[in-house]
Amino acid sequence: MLRSLRVRLAQGRQFVPDLRTARPAGFRGRPEISASPCAAGCTVCREECPTDAIRIDPVAIDLGRCTFCGLCEEICPSGRFTFTPDPRLAARTPEGLIVREGVQPAVARDPDLARIFGRSLKLRQVSSGGCNACELELNALANVNFDVQRYGIEWVASPRHADGLVLTGPLTANMRDAVRLAWDAMPDPRFVVSVGACAISGGLYRGSPTLDRTFLGEARPVLLVPGCPPHPLTFVHAILDLLGVR
Repeated sequence: MLRSLRVRLAQGRQFVPDLRTARPAGFRGRPEISASPCAAGCTVCREECPTDAIRIDPVAIDLGRCTFCGLCEEICPSGRFTFTPDPRLAARTPEGLIVREGVQPAVARDPDLARIFGRSLKLRQVSSGGCNACELELNALANVNFDVQRYGIEWVASPRHADGLVLTGPLTANMRDAVRLAWDAMPDPRFVVSVGACAISGGLYRGSPTLDRTFLGEARPVLLVPGCPPHPLTFVHAILDLLGVR
């Protein structure tokens, strides 16, 4: 008993009472771009970005490519980039993931999905060649900390029981058939969610001949959750905003 009490005291309170207001300490989340001008002719941030996520004139960050390494914030001589702890990063479209000065990503409510799945949503996750980082963060959604089941959202073992297909990884050619089989096994209505920079844009592996991303042209994702990997709260905000759950 005393040992259990010592463990409880050391761990503190694990359960997150309100996922909507929680802000993870030390998390590199939503970037902000200041209004301060760039140095004349300076393009160092774009040149050093490992995934070509930064645009110049005007300055912008594509969260679909960004790995949140923080290098741009570190090397920018004008201090234009700041990564905040805000986990709200997702959007409905690739263009919606572009962060510009004064413009932040947002997820619009889908009235049809909200009507059908707003009270009960079953998700099947498929790792299409991922490194297991995004997969681990998604698994955490079911633990005592985040307990996403409180919103009626659950992971299921079979795609036959699923409403949504959650894809992680860059979609390698080796996983092409597995992704297709999972999608074909899901009953209508169904939808796709892309989680992580790899799933959204290919990430660090964009352009690799080992990828086959044709599936995303056939089943276009309704939700894009960026990160490398995304924080569990990023996924929570994204899916709840999509369904209009407050």
